[in-house]
Amino acid sequence: MILPINPVFVILFLGEPVIILTMSSDTRSTDPKRGDALGRLTAVMGSIRPTYERRQRLRQCLIEAGAENLPDYELLQVMLFTSNPHADVESLVGELLDRFGSLAEVMSADPEALAAAGLSLSAIAGVKFVREVALRFMRAELHERPLIGSWDRLIDYCTAQIAYSKVEEFHILFLDKKNALIKDERQQRGTIDHTPVYTREVIKRALELGASAIILVHNHPSGDATPSDADIAVTKEIAKAAGVFNIAVHDHLIIGRGLHTSLRDLGIMLSNTETTEAKLSAFAFPQHSALHDEAPNG
Repeated sequence: MILPINPVFVILFLGEPVIILTMSSDTRSTDPKRGDALGRLTAVMGSIRPTYERRQRLRQCLIEAGAENLPDYELLQVMLFTSNPHADVESLVGELLDRFGSLAEVMSADPEALAAAGLSLSAIAGVKFVREVALRFMRAELHERPLIGSWDRLIDYCTAQIAYSKVEEFHILFLDKKNALIKDERQQRGTIDHTPVYTREVIKRALELGASAIILVHNHPSGDATPSDADIAVTKEIAKAAGVFNIAVHDHLIIGRGLHTSLRDLGIMLSNTETTEAKLSAFAFPQHSALHDEAPNG
């Protein structure tokens, strides 16, 4: 038997079109089961509408008033329901912020940690996509002007990149003769309080890229940006080796959570006299040193 149907209705299910075929009134009246099913569907759609309308308001606010006017939890909601319209992102966002502590920490979390928190593959990809776009935007500005005159932008970039990493990361910023960024590379990724540094590899890579200067950067996962004795020793080793090849080491930045330390500002960099002496001491590079997330002794 062929059931008569009315015209097709298209509705939106959290941003996605859903096609519903409704039967004629005569058929519904003679088939109670179908009438009950349609009633349940109507109730479900009635509960979905407020969520859809709220998401529309968030989209409009994001576009018309500016993203800066949205709190962190609403920005995270927009990002997640854009990548997965069917997900219950409102409750998920609360769980994410409780687990990780902040939007910045959610964005910096490893894919495995995000999956354990309940994010789907598409949602994880969305988080990583947004983070990388933001970092590339910030990095582009560093390519266009001397870093020495853009210190605040440099600190913002380094903070966004590694401040919330759960393990230590050692990065090198390679600069040209005008102190503009050639490339930012992560040389090592270590543990929660330790990462190895190979002085020879630092100098080798600087020569390969034709860098005239470098800036060393690493994070302290504890959040404390106080340099350790090992941090200071590594800085002096690299600066001494770089001086042999007329490569300047402008600074070593230690990035904490919401704060940073510049070893140049602390006066812990080679003087001109020490650089000259380094050029006379032939290639006695240490094979390997290490950075540590701990305060200096004494």
